Amino acid sequence: MIEEIRNNNVERFAGFGSLYDQNRPSAPLEVVKILTTYLRSKPQMVVDVGCGTGLSSFIWLNAADHIIGYEPSDDMREVAISKWEASGQPLNLEFKNGLSHELGLASGSTDIVTCSQSFHWMEPQSTLREFARILRPGGIFAAYDYDWPPVFDWKIDDMYQQLITYADVRATQLAPQEQRAHKWSKDEHLHHIQKSGLFRYAREIVFHHSQQCDAERYVNIALSQGGLQTALKLGADEIHSEVSQFRELVSQAFAGESREVIFSYRMRLGIL
Repeated sequence: MIEEIRNNNVERFAGFGSLYDQNRPSAPLEVVKILTTYLRSKPQMVVDVGCGTGLSSFIWLNAADHIIGYEPSDDMREVAISKWEASGQPLNLEFKNGLSHELGLASGSTDIVTCSQSFHWMEPQSTLREFARILRPGGIFAAYDYDWPPVFDWKIDDMYQQLITYADVRATQLAPQEQRAHKWSKDEHLHHIQKSGLFRYAREIVFHHSQQCDAERYVNIALSQGGLQTALKLGADEIHSEVSQFRELVSQAFAGESREVIFSYRMRLGIL
């Protein structure tokens, strides 16, 4: 059953790697600052699990001796590798195919393990055991996520949430039981870390980060969500009209200009 869920979760992200990468926010440098503050040294090894297109991996280029991004989705990983090639193939960064519960790294080899907007797609018990195995004493695991939707305009926020909720419902209705993805609640991340008994300290840290955004990118952020893409792939064509209404409202709100939007982050971490 767990193996089937893992396969379905990976498949959920097929087919929209470029859309995802071009519109989702890059991980903010606050992540590096928070984690290196607790580590109290420059990490020799950072492992970014479920790294997608590398938006959460590249931020470590100048802050860690070596970074490995693990991503089981071929579409997402290929985008990350293309970006790595375009940036001159930095020697301290590499991307690999791998699942969170079997990374294949040596025990005690890693300073920091991160999951950016990804831990909720992983079976928590086996994943945390693997993370604890590869972390050195004093090493840190951090799962950090941004809230949906980004903060901009309450009417836009409300319509965004309605669109995504409707798409999630349609994706569930249209997908055969054996093909449905499963995500664990983000609200339970800290509980899973504490309950595992593997970490001597755990806490939640809340912060935010602002980015400039135009109407096209804002709409594409919504379109990059897996539930909406899954519903469209399964034939929920009526969503196109919902997206058109959303696009029109967003266009009116941005009025042809680039505006600041705020992404709220929640980091749940454990120290080995």
